[in-house]
Amino acid sequence: MEPDVLRVEVTLETPGLDAEALCRAAGVAPQWWEAAVRTGLVVIDTHGAADFDAATLRRVRRLAWLQHHFDADPELAALVVDLEEEVARLRARLQRLNERICE
Repeated sequence: MEPDVLRVEVTLETPGLDAEALCRAAGVAPQWWEAAVRTGLVVIDTHGAADFDAATLRRVRRLAWLQHHFDADPELAALVVDLEEEVARLRARLQRLNERICE
């Protein structure tokens, strides 16, 4: 039997998701989400409304995937995701620098 597939489209322009919608879109249980926030695996802004963007959704999905597929400790999964995000930032920065040099 094939698992149910939930396709969700979230862009950077999409209005923020609340915690319940984020859990549904990421395929995680509310208890998983609460534990991730409580332990600092996912940092949320407590000063405003609980709106989460596409970057948060991507992080939650990746954390859950690493934990599930590699039976990774939550802190290890967070470290991997942190490193992946940093590499992406550095690649984008390098690309911008290359574009400026080529102008």
